[in-house]
Amino acid sequence: MIDRLAGSLGIPLPWLDRAGRLSWLKLAVFAGCIAPALYLAAAYRLDALGAKPITALIHATGEWAVRFLLFSLAISPLRRIADWPKVIGVRRMLGITVMAYAVAHLTLYAVDQNLILTKIVSEIALRLYLTIGFVALIGLIALGLTSTDAAVRNLGPNWHRLHRIVYTIAVLALVHYFLQSKIDVTDPVFSAGLFLLLMGWRVMRRFKGPERPWSLLLLAILAGLATAGLEAAWYGLASGVPASLVLAANLDFSGPIRPAWWVLAIGLSLPAMALVRGKRATRQPAGGRVASPARRPAPQEALPKPLSPRA
Repeated sequence: MIDRLAGSLGIPLPWLDRAGRLSWLKLAVFAGCIAPALYLAAAYRLDALGAKPITALIHATGEWAVRFLLFSLAISPLRRIADWPKVIGVRRMLGITVMAYAVAHLTLYAVDQNLILTKIVSEIALRLYLTIGFVALIGLIALGLTSTDAAVRNLGPNWHRLHRIVYTIAVLALVHYFLQSKIDVTDPVFSAGLFLLLMGWRVMRRFKGPERPWSLLLLAILAGLATAGLEAAWYGLASGVPASLVLAANLDFSGPIRPAWWVLAIGLSLPAMALVRGKRATRQPAGGRVASPARRPAPQEALPKPLSPRA
């Protein structure tokens, strides 16, 4: 009934494919996109967000914006390494979700400032981390507004150039995340490590060609080491803590596991997926032999954009 009503009004439903059929993948991703918002709304209604609920909501929406941005950047590696072409259909949904949480992040900040426009503008202009976050938000809005089929047709080749700024936006968002976190940067370090992993894959693919398990293993190790180095450098520059102490904390498993190990663990899933894909590709079906992935020609395409409208 909802599908028919939306169709009569010309409103596309996010859980339908282009043929108008239910896509279980899209439905699952849509549920995952709105779940944090529903949880935060319920927590606010039940007064479960502490003494400063609006501040808690500001932080939470910003963190989810960064997470969904990383999810969107992970679509292309997942599509290629796992040989899962259908996952490309949820990329635009994730991109729009990033914009929605980022807009909510700014809106809640404005509410926290009692909606006094002059104060909001002066704070954004005078505080560096707010300025960086606002620039990132403007970029996300620009990408979101041009994530339609009509925008692709109207912009032509310029659409691809515009949507490549998503990588710059991600860097700005992470810098904003670091500066806003101040003392404990465990979560920003983890997010930055995942970003390094995802960008490392893109660099590797551009210069090395098809992914192989050994190269993906090396990428995972390098991303983990880079994450540990980034954490040590940040604490050293921001608080004067010796880098050796921060690095040594990565070898102490009596407390919380450091972000570098989590990045390494996620990175190790890439060669695992490549091995599974390789075994599947080398099986001989009834209709004939499938070429080994080492001999299969790699499809050529531009760097992926998380706000692409192609479903």
